Amino acid sequence: MQKMMKTHILIVAFLTMPLLQGCTVLAIADVAASTVIYGVKTAVNVVDSITPDIINRDKSKKKD
Repeated sequence: MQKMMKTHILIVAFLTMPLLQGCTVLAIADVAASTVIYGVKTAVNVVDSITPDIINRDKSKKKD
């Protein structure tokens, strides 16, 4: 009975290992993608703050 229980625990452990690794890979990919997206947004905001007249010139003409 004890040996059968240990076997079941080992089978369940081996079957769940690939699932855990897949989730880890997806989590790392999600963090990497989020970092890239926020980095690009920050770069665009920096460029927009440095050159607001050049980028926003068309918007101000349309309002007038």
